[in-house]
Amino acid sequence: MRILGVDPGLTRCGLGVIDTLPARKATMVSVDVLRTPSTDSVDLRLGALAEAFDSWLDTYRPDVVAIERVFARNDVSTIMGTAQVSGLTMGLAARRGLPVAMHTPSEVKAAITGSGRADKKQVTNMVTRILELEAAPKPADAADALAIAICHSWRGALSGQSTPGANKDLNERKSAGRQGTGLTKAQEQWAKALRKAK
Repeated sequence: MRILGVDPGLTRCGLGVIDTLPARKATMVSVDVLRTPSTDSVDLRLGALAEAFDSWLDTYRPDVVAIERVFARNDVSTIMGTAQVSGLTMGLAARRGLPVAMHTPSEVKAAITGSGRADKKQVTNMVTRILELEAAPKPADAADALAIAICHSWRGALSGQSTPGANKDLNERKSAGRQGTGLTKAQEQWAKALRKAK
């Protein structure tokens, strides 16, 4: 299965593509960080990111798109930009009928390093080892995008969120009820338990 990992951000958006291999192994296909100047208006920046993201979807033809879930912080302006880019990439993937999965930063860190509190350096080191890269991907947004893709290959893909070679047509996915929630299996179970408790 080919997975496109997205570390969303308005100034820097990390994109990383991996192919999964047997025995929980993966190989890197491509990685980059899309940048937009902070002096441009938000609409122009989102437009540039949309164009670049569409180009990645055309070039690498992933089976699934895995995106880091936005989490609340004190810096509202950063959150807004991250949320806008997250929604943009989700919409562009859905338009092509691609399954979209969301993973929280702590889930990604735990999957890659074994600890949900790992720092960026630890994540980068593990991504470099897991993918058997000669050099660490830089900047950190690039390593984070690859980490998100690896996390999905180990966690989300096994939970049945996405199926390799699945139908990528949005209308057919809708009619077949294959839209998904963007939650991992554990998150779905937690949400189900909360609904029952109410």
